[in-house]
Amino acid sequence: MSTVQDTTSVSSLFGASATTAVKSSSAETEDRFLSLLVAQLQNQDPLNPLDNAEITSQMAQLSTVQGIENMNATLESFVASMGISQMSEAASLIGHGVLVPGNTLNPSLQQNAIGFELSLPADSVSISILDAAGNEVRSLDLGASGEGVNVVLWDGLASDGTAAPEGTYSFLVDSTMGGQAVSNTPLYLSAVNSVTQSSEGVVLNLMDNESVSYGDIKQIF
Repeated sequence: MSTVQDTTSVSSLFGASATTAVKSSSAETEDRFLSLLVAQLQNQDPLNPLDNAEITSQMAQLSTVQGIENMNATLESFVASMGISQMSEAASLIGHGVLVPGNTLNPSLQQNAIGFELSLPADSVSISILDAAGNEVRSLDLGASGEGVNVVLWDGLASDGTAAPEGTYSFLVDSTMGGQAVSNTPLYLSAVNSVTQSSEGVVLNLMDNESVSYGDIKQIF
């Protein structure tokens, strides 16, 4: 696993070595084929020699294998370059806030943005903010909301108008259209501390010790 500072080593790891390995495999396959072909020609029955069609078929099979290996090499190179490009883009997010899947809130860290993604438009959306014990401290009635990502800011106040105590909170989103439930994905705000390149892709390390993939980002602040 390499960090964002290791862009050059990442390029070396996923680029050159992969291409070299493929080239070596292709050369070995060709050598084995030629050796077998020569052995066949040397040991063929003079009364029943190999015909041109059989030799041509074997050459075509070799060409197919080489073509597949060349295509694999090209794809591996493409994937490596995409990974490096994505790593560079992700590094620019360090210090920025990102909206990602999750339902946590922490007013003391100014993480008071509540996000949700709707699969369809909804004519009624409400949000329940819960304390660590699962008790509701505030309910927000948002009315209608559009399909896609929506964001609302919590002022940090409880239902009685007093400031909610410091701590970590969670929230639930209820969304309906014409009385029928509309599926939603809760989103929470956090800041990017660092970026890591793993075998599974680019990972964002957030300020609350959580990690999400680069593709999980729904909005950038």
